[in-house]
Amino acid sequence: MSRLNNPVRYFIADIHLSDSEPVADSFNISAGFFSFLDTLPEYSELYILGDLFDYWVGDDVNSKLQNQVADALKLLSQRHIKKYFVHGNRDFLLGKRFADSCDMILLPDINCLAKQNGKIVFLHGDLLCTDDLQYQKFRKVMHNRWLQKLFLMMPLFIRLKIAAKLRQQSRERNQVKSAYIMDVNQQTVDSMMKHYHADIMVHGHTHKPAVHDFLVDNKPVKRLVLGAWHDGISYIKQEKDSAQLTLYNHSCK
Repeated sequence: MSRLNNPVRYFIADIHLSDSEPVADSFNISAGFFSFLDTLPEYSELYILGDLFDYWVGDDVNSKLQNQVADALKLLSQRHIKKYFVHGNRDFLLGKRFADSCDMILLPDINCLAKQNGKIVFLHGDLLCTDDLQYQKFRKVMHNRWLQKLFLMMPLFIRLKIAAKLRQQSRERNQVKSAYIMDVNQQTVDSMMKHYHADIMVHGHTHKPAVHDFLVDNKPVKRLVLGAWHDGISYIKQEKDSAQLTLYNHSCK
């Protein structure tokens, strides 16, 4: 994916940008996101693993925030920074039109990258939550291409109402689900890492930032989980054979 043999890669997820975002502890998510982009070094790579936006009802919305994000991401190209996007469960309708405005490449749900000694598999993370059968059924329906096309043909005000209703229903369902069900299934993790011959997995979605060390086929591997930006800036930096999770909570100035 890169002309560099060992590019510095940055992974982020679950920023949940919104025009109506609340300001928590004087931390503004949008401002934090734009500041983070400014810190990225030249010739690096940025991988956005879904839920960049809190919701997405079509590339035709053309809001002020979306235009600001597109401009900021496109500006990174002047510093030779490549951008890649994996859809999340909130912005799975983000399309090529918006991606092109960001000079950003859309990736499939699951991806693999080579590093100095091994491979990284990365994804949004919802596909790993296989114990949540209700969600997996819902996801399968929502990812039906014909249903998505019909939805995007609807007037914008109807799409916004449907999206608001779905978000409300999701909040209500999650309140009665156990944390165990909404977290990843370890067997699913192991199976995916074996399939891709990966020794590092990177994902978001669960909002439980951590580094998990375990064994797959008696070989040491790592699973790095990104945090949600409601709690502060969270990113993973991968360089050569190392990957490090960095968190800055709201109290960090």
